[in-house]
Amino acid sequence: MNRRARHEYEILSSYEAGIALLGPEVKSVLQGQVNMTGAWCSVEKGELFVHDLDIAPYKQATSFVPDRRRTRKLLMHKKEIELLRRRTEERGLTLVPTKIYYKNGRIKVEVSLVRGRKKYDKRERIKERDIRRGRGEDFE
Repeated sequence: MNRRARHEYEILSSYEAGIALLGPEVKSVLQGQVNMTGAWCSVEKGELFVHDLDIAPYKQATSFVPDRRRTRKLLMHKKEIELLRRRTEERGLTLVPTKIYYKNGRIKVEVSLVRGRKKYDKRERIKERDIRRGRGEDFE
């Protein structure tokens, strides 16, 4: 899960996409060797790609070890990709991967349409969370 994205951005909507991986990458993902910090998505020529998704090399891989931060293709229906392209052209919206998981024998990526938060919004959110936990209250 991309916890940093949940702090940095306001999530507007989420979509499920498949991801095109090579053999050793699948093994690494199943072992949980994925770092999503700083990852982002883009629509290029009608196709969806994820950039800077860090998948560590599989230790038991023999000869072929792919680049750990290479650009990977995400698999979605054309109508969904077109919708995301139009939405990202709006002011201040971007696509980030928020979760990567295994479902029905396939690796899936949750791609979220997000809007950046201002610094004061982040502080306010932390303050509200602390109050909900009972820490921010005055007990005198």
